[in-house]
Amino acid sequence: MQELLGRLRALDPTASQSLRVIACFDELMAGRVGTEGLLSAAAALAGRIVGLRRTPNAVAVRFDPKGNRLPPGLPSADALKTGGLVIWIERGAEMPGANDAIILERLALALQLNYDDGRPPAPRDLATLFDDTAELTARRDAATRRGLAAGARLRVLAAPLFALWQTHPAGPEDVIATDFGPVHAAIVPADSEVAASPLGIGIAVERDDLGLSFRTALVALRLADSSPDGISRAEDLGGLVETLAERPMTPRMDADEAAVSRLASLPWALSTLDAIVRATSVRDAARTVGVHHSTMTARIDTITEEFGFSPLDGWGRMRAAMALLRWRVRTSRVFELPAPASGALPVS
Repeated sequence: MQELLGRLRALDPTASQSLRVIACFDELMAGRVGTEGLLSAAAALAGRIVGLRRTPNAVAVRFDPKGNRLPPGLPSADALKTGGLVIWIERGAEMPGANDAIILERLALALQLNYDDGRPPAPRDLATLFDDTAELTARRDAATRRGLAAGARLRVLAAPLFALWQTHPAGPEDVIATDFGPVHAAIVPADSEVAASPLGIGIAVERDDLGLSFRTALVALRLADSSPDGISRAEDLGGLVETLAERPMTPRMDADEAAVSRLASLPWALSTLDAIVRATSVRDAARTVGVHHSTMTARIDTITEEFGFSPLDGWGRMRAAMALLRWRVRTSRVFELPAPASGALPVS
């Protein structure tokens, strides 16, 4: 799939976009994601409300692009009718999207496989497992239903719906609504080797703490667009990742984060700041970004002036590191579908 996508990007971006839709539904079908997760995914990919009616007298099920369930409604006039199912994308007066037909086709196939393979659908309880406000007994019951044993070390994976998977996760999966949009989430043994791009890998926990692993996986995913291979591991940040996961992202930047935002207008500033907080000395930082020691010193002076403190001294290094991480989490574009020119899906 990866090789074929690469070839199609160069030859026919539209065909490549369609293949990304197919790849997404293939992954969701492999994970036995249920009806609501499939509808959430279809709505996110289409950028429109998607609906389903299983029988003529059934109540329609509708989801918006953020993964929220909506009140029942009537099918669109151009709904797809197949195998007794009625599926539609709500566009209003707008023209159909370039991938609407393939989204409906793959959604119909995935739903029919769920209904016709003779197996009961997988419980849709990952959201319960990730919800620390749910009763502990309810979370433990959900974990038992999904085969997650007490005492086992687990971690949560989080990926956008359009992620490209090199190895499929072996564990419970679903599409989960978040503040950033629907994510493809999976729970795997802590020592699993899973590769996808982009991908956020949460910290290792026992089943009672899967909510924390999920939140750290989301933070890691938001930082994946600054990772060379698109894979971001929460544990690489140590204790900082839990601070980021538990601190709400308010609309207003704090003073340190605002300083990073201003520095971002300088072409060298972010890479230099990243090198400073990671390196053990100014010379190491200079070598990392490939500049002379004197140039690095001048850059540090500029950064110090903007922050109002030195990013090299004591708590200043930690403040600078946290400000950079929070700014990257806030400004992450990892949930945005890549532009059509690069062979990904268009989105409104």
